[in-house]
Amino acid sequence: MGKYLNQKPVLFAVDCIIFGYDGDQLKLLVIKRAIEPVKDKWSLMGGFIGEREDLDGAAKRILLELTGLHDVYLEQLHAYGSPDRDPIERTVSVVYFALIDINKYSKQINDQYHAEWFKLKEVPELIFDHDIMVKAAMDKIRYQAALHPILFELLPKRFTIPQLQTLYEQVYDSPIDNRNFIRKITASGLLIKQADKDKSSSRRGAFYFKLDKNKHKAQFQSFLNFIPKASE
Repeated sequence: MGKYLNQKPVLFAVDCIIFGYDGDQLKLLVIKRAIEPVKDKWSLMGGFIGEREDLDGAAKRILLELTGLHDVYLEQLHAYGSPDRDPIERTVSVVYFALIDINKYSKQINDQYHAEWFKLKEVPELIFDHDIMVKAAMDKIRYQAALHPILFELLPKRFTIPQLQTLYEQVYDSPIDNRNFIRKITASGLLIKQADKDKSSSRRGAFYFKLDKNKHKAQFQSFLNFIPKASE
């Protein structure tokens, strides 16, 4: 098999944007870049796609190699191909974002590449066009969260209403009226109340809940009701 004539090869890379929630703060996991250019600057997890790899496989491999994470929610976001995005060679990057419960995966994250969690509003400047990628990922997550229960990937299987509300407030960067949120989430019937409470924050405690995934499928757009509105 021959090659295409008069065509220069273009490098393909994968970058992974990893969002995590620790029950209190929504965070982004970044690493110190291990190679030149801009070595030791803060970067998303990334690497080049192998000759025999597909995109999803490369994303999973890179995520595992750089962080030790596997079996997490991973979704393809967008491709970035500006000719000057990488100063060394023409490189197209296909971006994925991952959502994890930090407490569940904290022991898996290795420190070989100085991986560090930052609160979203305290993320240091990232290399190349990575800041643009993070913003696009947040926009996609906000859209997706209105239709699907993807934010529950950031929560443990059992969670409290305050934890859920705090997560929504941080994702949409807007306060939510507590009474309205409780009323809407209760009326939706999407959560299954548990018998025990989390008493780590107060003596009174807050009941644990689980997401009823079967009921959510029957109410596809239920989460539109929980997006913060200026009037609330």
